[in-house]
Amino acid sequence: MLEELRITGLGVIDDTTLRLTTGMNVITGETGAGKTMVVTGLGLLFGGRADAGRVRADPGRAVVEGRLRLSGAPADAVTTRITDAGAEVDDDGTVLLSRTVTIEGRSRAHVGGRSMPVAMLGEVGEQVVAVHGQSDQLRLLRPAEQRAALDRFAGPEHEKLLETYREAYSRWRTVVDDLADRRRNARERTQEADLLKLGLDEITRVDPQPGEDDELRAEVQRLEHAEGLRVAAALAAQALTGGMEVTDETPDATQLLGTARRTLEAQATVDPALGDLAARIEEAATLVDDVSAELSGYLSALDADPARLETIYERRAALRALTRKYADDVDGVIAWADHARSRLALLDSSDELLDELDRERQRLAGTVAELAARLTAARVEAAGRFSEAVSVELAGLAMPHARVEVAVVPRAAGKDEPAVPAEDRDLGVGPDGADEVELRLLAHPGAPSLPLQKGASGGELSRVMLAIEVVFAGAGGPPTLVFDEVDAGVGGQAAVEIGRRLARLARTHQVLVVTHLPQVAAFADRHLVVAKDTGGAVTTSGVRIVEDTERARELARMLAGLPDSDLGIAHAEELLAVAGREKHQ
Repeated sequence: MLEELRITGLGVIDDTTLRLTTGMNVITGETGAGKTMVVTGLGLLFGGRADAGRVRADPGRAVVEGRLRLSGAPADAVTTRITDAGAEVDDDGTVLLSRTVTIEGRSRAHVGGRSMPVAMLGEVGEQVVAVHGQSDQLRLLRPAEQRAALDRFAGPEHEKLLETYREAYSRWRTVVDDLADRRRNARERTQEADLLKLGLDEITRVDPQPGEDDELRAEVQRLEHAEGLRVAAALAAQALTGGMEVTDETPDATQLLGTARRTLEAQATVDPALGDLAARIEEAATLVDDVSAELSGYLSALDADPARLETIYERRAALRALTRKYADDVDGVIAWADHARSRLALLDSSDELLDELDRERQRLAGTVAELAARLTAARVEAAGRFSEAVSVELAGLAMPHARVEVAVVPRAAGKDEPAVPAEDRDLGVGPDGADEVELRLLAHPGAPSLPLQKGASGGELSRVMLAIEVVFAGAGGPPTLVFDEVDAGVGGQAAVEIGRRLARLARTHQVLVVTHLPQVAAFADRHLVVAKDTGGAVTTSGVRIVEDTERARELARMLAGLPDSDLGIAHAEELLAVAGREKHQ
């Protein structure tokens, strides 16, 4: 839920903070006071289009900040997306969002204290908030959202079936696209495969081994300098142990170390420190012996065979021929060969493989068709339940003869899109099934069934959308719902019913309502008033919470335009009492 919203420099709002609560938050105020700027600020905060014309000249930028508490179904998805982008969620489970728009039209966004693309705010907004208003592109007027909403309404078992279908559809499309590509590009694939085979044949004949070029380079260096290496190793061995032919009377290192150790050990009883040094000399003598043994082995293995050197020269020439064509080194050549083998498997356009892929395509098509038929049946059943539930709600909203229908119609296959053969026709399947879903309204008996946006007036559409949201309330969707004067064109008992249903919706969602109807405002859990200040050189507006008698005065103003009228206040108090009883039923 949205706990707090601060708006600075937007329209008539100079600097104000809205502290929101769970349940139903109502925003009221005089015409032109800036109520709509609150909804505009929400739109900016959640990635909406920035309009530089709404930015106040002083201070020259508009800033909208919000504290969002992540809870409920979308919390995990939003948290994961935010943390993957490098932002942080606070320890108390909240995250700070910010949007800045300058008077020049530049826009910046921050999430969790980190600069982000504005699109990130939009991604978060899709998960946590839905805005309804007569001037908005309403979410539930989009066919894809209507289908998704019906799927949520159908229940968890239906959503599991939908997930199973999507997996099968993905496998089928992969095979279909692969088969079509192999058939369409058979000539190009064959040419590429021939080139890869030539390269693989050349590499296979040479048979390079991992790291072989480095090993051969080192061996060549040893063979080319074999005499110098032998002399150095022999002299070193002679100096250490005298094991080689001695040309002078100088004692070797082993003899000198032995003399030093024995001399110190003779005095170790007088000073133990000399005994410790003697022990360390003994360790050095042991190390000298080890080195001497390794030098002897090195001399024995040292090879100066000219034939071996010539063989290595030839081998290195063969490896260089490969590295000139395929990679910078032998390991790269081996990697190229591995990739070529994998690519060859993908390029295979043999009749045998094509027949095998075609059989797999047909098998998966049958699975997709069967699952799509089950999805259609489930949607038709859910559409009937949904239609009845919404029609009941409409009767309570002063539209007793109206009826909402959910049309589940076959989906037409798109251009260049494969279809799935079924018993009586080819199915135009997509990632969500073989159906298009459309909400339609019958405004009165005998009226044609028309899409919502064509079959309802502004006031009717507001009530229809509210009835739909009430029915969908238990079927998931964003946890915060914003209604911007959806009660326009409504009055009397219908207004009371709108307030009652918004209050019912607020039992499971956070609801923000911008309204001009006191019958609706009376049901609020928190009532905020946008007030205009014309005392200065520039008109500004701010938002404050009203409670108790002040709230009754605001309702009286909405009822009769007279906040100090005793009769108006009495009527307002009666409204509050009725709403209070309704909310606790």
